Amino acid sequence: MTSDFSIFRCRPAFSILLSAVLVASCSGSGKDAKQGSGRAAGEPAQVGFVVLKPTSVPITTELNGRVTPYQMSQVRPQVSGILRKRLFKEGAIVRQGQTLYQIDPSLYRAAVDEAQANLQSARANAEATRARADRFRPLAEIDAVSKLDYTDAAGAARQAQASVAQTNAQLQTARINLRFTDVPAPITGRIGRSLVTEGALVTANQADPLAVIQRLDPIFVDIQQSSADLLALRRALSDGGSEPATATVRLKLEDGSEYTESGTVEFSEVMVDQNTGTITLRARFPNPRGTLLPGMFVRAAFAQSIDTRAFLVPQQALLRDAKGQASLFLVGPDNKAVQRNVTAQRAQGSNWIVTQGLNPGDKVIVQGGASVLRPGAAIRPVPANTPQRIASPQRGKDAVPAKGD
Repeated sequence: MTSDFSIFRCRPAFSILLSAVLVASCSGSGKDAKQGSGRAAGEPAQVGFVVLKPTSVPITTELNGRVTPYQMSQVRPQVSGILRKRLFKEGAIVRQGQTLYQIDPSLYRAAVDEAQANLQSARANAEATRARADRFRPLAEIDAVSKLDYTDAAGAARQAQASVAQTNAQLQTARINLRFTDVPAPITGRIGRSLVTEGALVTANQADPLAVIQRLDPIFVDIQQSSADLLALRRALSDGGSEPATATVRLKLEDGSEYTESGTVEFSEVMVDQNTGTITLRARFPNPRGTLLPGMFVRAAFAQSIDTRAFLVPQQALLRDAKGQASLFLVGPDNKAVQRNVTAQRAQGSNWIVTQGLNPGDKVIVQGGASVLRPGAAIRPVPANTPQRIASPQRGKDAVPAKGD
């Protein structure tokens, strides 16, 4: 009982001690906050600013693209027959004119022999009819034979000569068909797998090719750009605020890595795809190691124009609200903070590219807590990276005197 009574008697003293500790803590915190702020109460905040001037900034566009071969050719037979041999290794590099397949030439060789015999017969007939016409000519002049007989003989000679030309053309056709029994490579490139085997019947008008050859070095990348973006680009160029840029293209591969070689835009289509509303830009890339393969999806980044009236603003100066609207603080009249909305859709290194909302000579606040300023707040602007002036602590009875005081 005595113990409980002692505890109740100590409670008032304990409460008084706790209150004193809290007051001391609050006083110390206020002093520390005042000293840590670096300025006296009511003094304007020191902010660092940079003076902006327009500069030329390349406007980089990143679009989807698909790799397509520089050249592609389907190997097809031009005559019908049984495939006797395949004369290449699948996946190898073949040269233009190299024989890839051999079709059974027996029938075509026989056709050549027949055409040669027909030509010899036509030549013999032409020689005989010409000699007969030559004999009739002097006889017709002295009326030893009728002029009608001479005319018929001369016509037969000319007809026989035309038959010689006809059979000669048939011989040339037979020789061409015989040459087509050796199927050559139409271009130089890498050949894929063979789509037919030895012993298969191939025809001149078949739907399926024998194989496909693709040239992969150099190689094309077809880039899709919306027609609306192209119109905006042309409008910017016509207004004089932008200049055309050399379209050097960089690629990002499907695994996120950067392609080591750079390419150039060769041309753009003159029509818009009705299904997608896009225009195709074709870029050419060197592909010495065969990294790029036809059908591969890539991301292409390139500059189509140079904005000559853009501003580069350090990223720490830019703020965005919940809707994504960009804004920043400027040094306004009477050293008041002014907030202004700007258009900043792209970044370059550590800067934002601001295309609208700023004027030459604007002082943008980049240091000193631009993210916590309020419009109309009093500020003390200094050039960026100026050392901050730290206010000396007030001397009181608790201050430690300096040496010599």
